[in-house]
Amino acid sequence: MNETQIQSFRKQLMDTLDALDRGDARGAAGQRTVELDQQAVGRLSRMDALQNQAMAKATGARRAAQRTRIQAAFSRMDEGEFGYCEDCGEDIPSGRLDLDPCATKCVSCAIG
Repeated sequence: MNETQIQSFRKQLMDTLDALDRGDARGAAGQRTVELDQQAVGRLSRMDALQNQAMAKATGARRAAQRTRIQAAFSRMDEGEFGYCEDCGEDIPSGRLDLDPCATKCVSCAIG
């Protein structure tokens, strides 16, 4: 894989990080503690609020996991290991990396 391709993947990953940051900013309000105020909110409304909070937290956890995968891809780029399967050492097809630049395995090894 040449340097131009790696820089293209790096830009794609940076754009993804920016999108994750924007998502975190939008989802911060949904993760706040749900207040217990029976005068202002009924029991079913509070249940809805708790469910929405749980969904916002789960979404935040998925974004954090994606950030971890992206940071690992940046590390592989810096070490010259990006684009190589971590199991067999063969090249990961560029089509697979186009779909997921964080992929760590070639198709054969990913299938099992």
